[in-house]
Amino acid sequence: MEDGVEANGRRPDVVDEARRVAGISDEQGVCLRLIGGVAVNVRARDGLQPAFRREYADMDFIVPKGRSAETQKFFESLGYAPQTRFNTLYGSERLLFFDEDHGRQVDILVGTFRMCHEIPIGKRLDLEPMTIPLAELLLTKLQIIELNEKDVRDSLALLYNHPVEESDGDAVNAAHVAKLCASDWGLWRTITANLEDLKGHAGRYDVDDEGKGRINSGIEKLRERIEEEPKPFAWRMRAKIGDRKRWYDLPEEVEGGP
Repeated sequence: MEDGVEANGRRPDVVDEARRVAGISDEQGVCLRLIGGVAVNVRARDGLQPAFRREYADMDFIVPKGRSAETQKFFESLGYAPQTRFNTLYGSERLLFFDEDHGRQVDILVGTFRMCHEIPIGKRLDLEPMTIPLAELLLTKLQIIELNEKDVRDSLALLYNHPVEESDGDAVNAAHVAKLCASDWGLWRTITANLEDLKGHAGRYDVDDEGKGRINSGIEKLRERIEEEPKPFAWRMRAKIGDRKRWYDLPEEVEGGP
């Protein structure tokens, strides 16, 4: 048996297993893309810096709207146990599966990423292999109204490993981030506040000066690009109301697993 591969084909290491699942999905034409911390790890071509490494409990994916039934068959074919009641009730928007051998959950969003803010991904879902584009990956971390340690670590890792440019690929697409923030004042409010917070967090991690400079440069490029993007009338009207009206959601956590 190949090292790190069990009889059921699943890998004990969650990052290795995520790569395997994403690779099989591509072979079978299932548009399945990684999100979350595992996706940040997968996109680090030379591996994560020790300062940004962490444990991953679960795998998170997103699939296009209307592909729930296909996705359920795919994961069942890989031996993952469906959370049947949850999937029956909420399967048009979200699916849960469980790897009983390794005690970890697979959380699959269907069509939409929505937590404190909605991050539109659908039309760009197949832009990159394995994961959603880096711009959206960073936004899914920074859209949280109160960043936790995992979100800070993952966001800094992205900015350490990837430049901020005006294109996709191995870069964070600042133009796309700016466009989304200009279309939604609430998203702009949260993202710009969290970018400012990231600057303060960067010094807490054991990264050399060159790496810290790269992170801070990325933060500043994003902030400047967001601010220079023209804002429509509706955005400017909402900006006048400001923080007097809540601009974010507080989604309930859904507990998965048996």
